[in-house]
Amino acid sequence: MRFPLFHSRNGLRFYLLRGIALSILLVLAVFAGNVWQVYRTGNQTLPAAATADAAVVLGAAAWNKQPSPVFLERINHAIALYQSHRVGKIVFTGGTPKKGYMTEAEVGRRYALKQGIPAKNILFENTSRNTYENLRNIKPILRANSVDSIIIVSDPYHLARAQAIARDLDLNAEVSATPTTRFDAREKKGRFLFQESYLLFLYQFESWGDRIWDWITRNG
Repeated sequence: MRFPLFHSRNGLRFYLLRGIALSILLVLAVFAGNVWQVYRTGNQTLPAAATADAAVVLGAAAWNKQPSPVFLERINHAIALYQSHRVGKIVFTGGTPKKGYMTEAEVGRRYALKQGIPAKNILFENTSRNTYENLRNIKPILRANSVDSIIIVSDPYHLARAQAIARDLDLNAEVSATPTTRFDAREKKGRFLFQESYLLFLYQFESWGDRIWDWITRNG
C-alpha cells in the first residue's frame, strides 16, 4: 500500500512543518504552565498547622563573611519558623564560588548562632553549588540526624523548582517563602518569574530525558 503524500517533497514538507509547529506549541504550553506553577507556589501560604523536623535554607550569596540581603531574608525566615516551634532544627546549605572564601552554609550557621539558635539544632552541608546539589547533599545529613520532614525556605519564585527537585529526590518537603524579598519591584519580579519558569523547564527536560533513558536501558 502506497501513501503518495509521503512520497512527494510537498507532503514531506507539510508533515515536517506540522511537527515543528506542534513541538513549538507543546513547549509554549509547558512553559506557560510553569509560569503559573512558579507564581502559584510562590504566593501560597504555609498552612498554619504545618510543622516539620527542620527548616532547610537554600544557599545564596555571602559577602565578606556576611549574608547577602537575599540570603539574610532566608535565614531570618528559618529562624522565625524555629522560634515559633514549627521546626526543631535549621539546615544550612551552600558552598563557596571561590576557594578561600567562607561557605554560604558557614555564614548562615554563624549568623544563626548569634541569634541564639543552639549549635545542636543547626545542621549544614557546605559543598553544594546550586539548588539541586543543596537538596541532594543534605539527604545523608537528614538521615543521620533522624530528620524525616523538612520545610524548604527560599524566595517565593524559587520554590516551585525546589519543590520539584525535592519530590524527585524523595524528600518529605513543604515549602515556605520569605515574607519579603529584594525582588519586590515589578520589573525585577517579572524577570525572576521568567527566569525561574525557564530554569524549571530546563530541569523538567533533563529529568524527563533521564527517565526515558533509564526506561530504554532497562527494556532495551
